[in-house]
Amino acid sequence: MRYSGILRIGFKLLVNDRSKFLALLIGITFAVFLMMEMTAMFAGILSRAFSPVTNIGAAMWIMDTQVNTATSPIPMPGYVLDATRSMDGVSYAVPLFMGGAQVRLSDGKNQGVNVVGLDDSSLFGRPVLEQGNIQDIYADNTFFVVHDAEFSKLENPKIGMTFELNDHRGTIVGIARVASNGLNGVPTLYTTYHRAVEYIPSTRFTLSYVLVQPKSLAAIAGIKRQVAQLGYVAFTKEEFNNKITHYYTYETGIGTNILLMTIISFIVGLSISGQTFYTFILENLEKFGALKAIGAKSRELIYMILFMSFFTALIGYGLGIGLVTLMIEIARYRLPNYAAMITFGNLGMAFGMVLLIAGISSYIGIRKVLKIEPFDIFRG
Repeated sequence: MRYSGILRIGFKLLVNDRSKFLALLIGITFAVFLMMEMTAMFAGILSRAFSPVTNIGAAMWIMDTQVNTATSPIPMPGYVLDATRSMDGVSYAVPLFMGGAQVRLSDGKNQGVNVVGLDDSSLFGRPVLEQGNIQDIYADNTFFVVHDAEFSKLENPKIGMTFELNDHRGTIVGIARVASNGLNGVPTLYTTYHRAVEYIPSTRFTLSYVLVQPKSLAAIAGIKRQVAQLGYVAFTKEEFNNKITHYYTYETGIGTNILLMTIISFIVGLSISGQTFYTFILENLEKFGALKAIGAKSRELIYMILFMSFFTALIGYGLGIGLVTLMIEIARYRLPNYAAMITFGNLGMAFGMVLLIAGISSYIGIRKVLKIEPFDIFRG
């Protein structure tokens, strides 16, 4: 390579000053760790917020226009379901109930739960059963319980366990698993739509959502227009997730706080690495001056400084990713309901910020080195 010699010299200059090299690595690693931890927590929160949409798996959701999150439905009148079933482009439509309740356990303790009421005839959106028979949900007072991180709050129920829900007797007839745990930290029970409506007090309207399967992708736009004429809104599951993301990002303090912490992490990493790299350049000015004196061009010195900065940044990035991955795995092992996940978006954002840190640090060093005059170095 044309610049292999000068880059090799830069590498030796960098790693031979172990204290500065270690300080640079620590600064960047710490910055990446904080940025990834913050954004991973936010991604985990969003993943949990998406859980009803993910677990039910409907292609389209019809809801009140003021709904922000899946777990906070605004009840609709029953005619919305009837009207939806008669719309052009609809293959089928089923009702869905979502609500909260308090159950009294056998030891007298009360525990909040989320109750999901599925369409009685199709049970569309039902969870996968680990234990029990799907047909048992049609017996009197029966429920499925989700085996997730909140399972123990119901005293690790077994099939046949009974409880009290709003003066009604409930019986566990199945233990289920779902793709994603919920965000609110309470157990989840599944039952039929009409039983959920009967057991849980609500307003005169009881329909939380209408779940729609369009006949084709081309039919989605037409369904949205027809639903809008009723005064409601229809979203695909991707659009509903985007609405939930917008709500948590811009309409709650969660997104703002995460953004501030990420910016602070970036500033911390930039200040540590920038100052350390500038000190490294100052302490090696004589060496850079000597390289100039023996014929090194300014362009070669620029490449050398960029190499040193980006080489350190990439190692720090890898160490930071490894550290945050280890911490998340440990936290998940000790805290099953810990909400954090690493996504490609998180990795790309942290990588971009690390490159920016390296670029700014390089610019600071390059400005100093380009001003060096070999005559001044040797005269001193």
